[in-house]
Amino acid sequence: MRVISRLDIKNNDLIKGLNFEGLRKLGNAKDFAKEYYKKNADEIMYIDTVASLYSRSGLHEILLFTAKNIFVPITVSGAIKTVDDALLYFQNGADKISINTAAVNEPKIIEELVKYFGSANVALSIEAKKIKNGTWNVFTSTGRDNSGKELKDWIIEATERGVGEISLTSIDNDGYQSGFDYEMIDHGLSCCKVPLIVGGGFGHLDHLDKLDKSISGILIGSALHYKKVEIHSIKKKLADLGFEVRI
Repeated sequence: MRVISRLDIKNNDLIKGLNFEGLRKLGNAKDFAKEYYKKNADEIMYIDTVASLYSRSGLHEILLFTAKNIFVPITVSGAIKTVDDALLYFQNGADKISINTAAVNEPKIIEELVKYFGSANVALSIEAKKIKNGTWNVFTSTGRDNSGKELKDWIIEATERGVGEISLTSIDNDGYQSGFDYEMIDHGLSCCKVPLIVGGGFGHLDHLDKLDKSISGILIGSALHYKKVEIHSIKKKLADLGFEVRI
């Protein structure tokens, strides 16, 4: 089980909100990334929340800093629409790229990226919201737009097109630190044939108790940013629960 810190970035700042809304600045993203590396995070995921609207220079600067100062795998997500977009992130220090909106709008981009960079380096970010009992839809544009795609259908299609990993985040639970959407996670696991990372809602060690052993990683934002839990405590709890972790 990997403990992955999620950093939502606007220019050079770390931002965070509730349900992907009401975003507030928390400080310089570089400082948070370096702190999580020192505290033994297994990976870091940068999500450029405004790359589709503004310049990406902020994230590229952070990536260059990361390459020199942080030595854990880095995944980058944000306005990746072409092979050239992805290549620029890799050239600036990313180990893996993760796509969301562009893949939903034009699924063939998954195959193009996999062809150039390999499945192991291409992940899919899914932001899902419960529509009715037993049904979650995939949302795009940082949780703003309902794509109409059902979660399970999209997981199956994306894995058939070659993505090597999926991160699944609950929009409903995001930022509240009140627990994962376990029902949604089970729904995703039932059809996912690649490593699945889950996020949205973690805030207390007890929230780890119900996680399925087949989950590959947990994506954590608010609970780390606001110092509600520490990475070493998360790893100890996971180890006590029988998960394999890097201590």
